[in-house]
Amino acid sequence: MLDLSFYNGKRVLVTGHTGFKGTWLCKILINAGSIVCGYSLNAPTNPNLFTLSKIENQMESVLGDIRNFEYLKKCFDEFQPEIVIHLAAQPIVRDSYKNPKYTYETNVLGTVNVLECVRLTPSVKSFLNVTTDKVYLNDDIPNHPFKEDEPLDGYDPYSNSKSCSELVTHSYKKSFFKDMDVAVSTARAGNVIGGGDFANDRIIPDCIRAIEKGEDIIVRNPYSTRPYQHVLEPLYIYLDICEKQYKDRKYEGYYNVGPDDCDCINTGDLVTMFCNKWGNGAKWINKHDSGPHEAAFLKLDNQKIKDTFDWNPRWHIDECMDKIVEFTKVYFKDKNKIPSEMDKEIKEFFEV
Repeated sequence: MLDLSFYNGKRVLVTGHTGFKGTWLCKILINAGSIVCGYSLNAPTNPNLFTLSKIENQMESVLGDIRNFEYLKKCFDEFQPEIVIHLAAQPIVRDSYKNPKYTYETNVLGTVNVLECVRLTPSVKSFLNVTTDKVYLNDDIPNHPFKEDEPLDGYDPYSNSKSCSELVTHSYKKSFFKDMDVAVSTARAGNVIGGGDFANDRIIPDCIRAIEKGEDIIVRNPYSTRPYQHVLEPLYIYLDICEKQYKDRKYEGYYNVGPDDCDCINTGDLVTMFCNKWGNGAKWINKHDSGPHEAAFLKLDNQKIKDTFDWNPRWHIDECMDKIVEFTKVYFKDKNKIPSEMDKEIKEFFEV
């Protein structure tokens, strides 16, 4: 069980803090009393949750490129973090086809830069690299849940660059960190959804943009199955991993962070659920655009993290969709209430 009081007064550095997951994570840490520093490019979308959350003045926010080692090292030197959570990435599959070089530079060299900074910063005691469920060699075998010991070989540049990020972390762990006082893990997260995501080419933001415009929702791949989970689910376990391995290195490892089987559904069913909960005649249409290859089936075996941390998902897909609809209606009605809406969801989730 995660004890958020552990983070009171801890110095935590989050890369990618201006993104969707990064903003939620920083909000949780700030509420817990952490001293938070973020290192990231400007928020990747307009609108964006980082601005809406109004947390910039409650933390140290450093705007920089993860590929710039000297500037990143300066941030580490000045902040002296105890815990580092690495989220910064080029995270969109379709964008990785458009700009593979940038994707590899950001997701692989960026990871090398962060690991090198951790290696050279004695204050760091706990490091987590967040990757993706797409790191595995995926032959689209129906109903095959990937386990942590299966081969890593993502297909597209995004997925493959995240496989490389995993392998770089493994090498640094074996080559350097096993003889140092720093615990290292990776977390392979499933598809994260929730209020405040405005990214392109993600299904829930696509739904919300269509609703806002009064248009039908376009679904490219309605029969693709994904392990969907509310954003607070993986953030909870990231924080649990960082806390537990900080105290005892037996908790170091490579972990799948995904929902239970009941929350692995196809995209069409997910959007139907959104439409039903939104009401007001919301509907979707199937419009495949012959885009680049994306896996038809993804599922994670989450037994290892359940056994290691006595963890179970809290908000299953139905309740998760309730939260998304509730958050979005607050956003449409009064954007100034987003910080309090985030606080409410965090309190509901973490105080169960």
